[in-house]
Amino acid sequence: MSETNRPSPIAPAPAGERAAEPATGSATGSATESATESATEPAAGSTPESAAAPQSLARPSDRPTDGPSVRPSNQPTSQPLSQRGGNRSRRPTNKAFREFIGSGWGPRPSDLPERSDAAPWAAARRSALGALFPGERLVIPAGTLVTRNNDCDYRFRPHSAFAHLAGTGTDFEPDAVLVLEPLTVPGQRIAAGEPTHESVLYFRPRASRTSEEFYADSRYGELWVGVRPSVEEVEAATGIRCAHIDSLPDVLAKDAGAGGVGLRVVAEADAAVTALVDRVRRSAGLAAGQEAQQVDDALAEATSELRLVKDAWEVDQMRKAVDATKAGFDDLIRSIPRAKGHWRGERVLEGAFGARAREEGNGLGYDTIAAAGDHANTLHWIDNNGRVQPGELVLVDAGVEIDSLYTADVTRTIPVDGRFTAEQRRVYEAVLEAADAAFARANEPGCRFKDLHAAAMEVIAARLEEWGLLPDGVTAADSLGPEGQYHRRWMVHGTSHHLGLDVHDCAQARREMSMDAELVPGMVFTIEPGLYFRADDLRVPAELRGMGVRIEDDVVMRPDGRAEYLTAAIPRTADDVEAWVNGLIES
Repeated sequence: MSETNRPSPIAPAPAGERAAEPATGSATGSATESATESATEPAAGSTPESAAAPQSLARPSDRPTDGPSVRPSNQPTSQPLSQRGGNRSRRPTNKAFREFIGSGWGPRPSDLPERSDAAPWAAARRSALGALFPGERLVIPAGTLVTRNNDCDYRFRPHSAFAHLAGTGTDFEPDAVLVLEPLTVPGQRIAAGEPTHESVLYFRPRASRTSEEFYADSRYGELWVGVRPSVEEVEAATGIRCAHIDSLPDVLAKDAGAGGVGLRVVAEADAAVTALVDRVRRSAGLAAGQEAQQVDDALAEATSELRLVKDAWEVDQMRKAVDATKAGFDDLIRSIPRAKGHWRGERVLEGAFGARAREEGNGLGYDTIAAAGDHANTLHWIDNNGRVQPGELVLVDAGVEIDSLYTADVTRTIPVDGRFTAEQRRVYEAVLEAADAAFARANEPGCRFKDLHAAAMEVIAARLEEWGLLPDGVTAADSLGPEGQYHRRWMVHGTSHHLGLDVHDCAQARREMSMDAELVPGMVFTIEPGLYFRADDLRVPAELRGMGVRIEDDVVMRPDGRAEYLTAAIPRTADDVEAWVNGLIES
């Protein structure tokens, strides 16, 4: 996929600044929230509000609470806007009701879940991270729910660093925080193989049925969001010691200070947790301001670089994501006849893939690009509001994110009528040649990540010279030089990116660890060259205008050092794509 990742739920502060601390006493569904009688009751069909948070992890207010009765419109009121959503509450608050709703329930299941398959792999990742920061407390938040509109939240997805290190996968508890607690003091010598940290997972476990949270807390209450796990259940599944999120502030402050325990936090994951860490550091005389940001950036960098090489379990997850994505492409192709008759045919294709993504996985790894005709020449075309016309190509860039949160990223360019025209095939085969050249380069000893792009560009430049599209007197070799690059007019994006929990994975890794690094076993990445000829590009022949082609495959470096197409089962050659389309539509 050539587009950027979806923004983090909490955006990081600008360079050189720390995010402002949220005002205390407000609420957005903090993990430390306790249910109160002010929790609101939504109208039928709406999403309810949350309870208020204590000051320990208070968040900026985006959830209304019950307030005073409504005054006539011509009279002033002191009720804050943030509280007015609670004016519609009709929930009973009498003691008899509370006793009645908390009684008469059957026993909960006593069996604990089995240890997850991801647990031992996640433990090894935590050990590797901890070894980089002996004697320091490492704080990795899962993130919090994000408001979509009014009192409706986006579906929660934990921050990728948290998911990688906790091994929890889909929709694990919002506001959870993983802490790697140091077992040594700074400067202490550690024997090889000795653990450096104990992992502790802080979250909000389910409350009893006799609590007000059970029926009144719309973000955490069982009657609103279903049965959440207990401490014992999460410990059994993850192998990580767990504790209530309310204890986090005291834990972070324990022994913090110069000569004691230092703190680092993945700052972008949760603004409230970052503000709490900053308060603790200031009180303890530790790093603040720009210095604190540098400390935290080093942790974010390390968590990103830790994902550059996937373990065997992660590679298996990538294979499953690709399999689900293949099924999604099959469904999309079957929908082409209906798409051709619809005024928003691109959305018909998008919807067919999206349905499979929800059936087989957590959902989409990123917004699907279903770009017909000239729309294919807008690299991040996600409006998908155009028609699908006979004789056109449709460029589809899509991936399924499975329940472990690993995503595929695949692009195929599909002839709507099941046959490429001569000009379409010419462009398609040029792009395929570039992709194959990059893959061949990946199998050469000592290949660096950036060499994949160079190999693809050699082909692209040569074909554009052959077609007479480079400026007069400019050869492919001239164009490939640093003062040339004319061929990039028709392919402005890069050829490869790392892939895993993020569609553009490991984005915070250092250049020497990613772009300039040699390919090693366990690396998973894309190869995705393209050629894009806009309808208004007067430098190309008329027969090429309005045509865009991209081919994107997912590749893993095997233990023997050879590159393997994870996406080999998804047709790639022009002949195979034609057979694929015709076979599915005719069947």
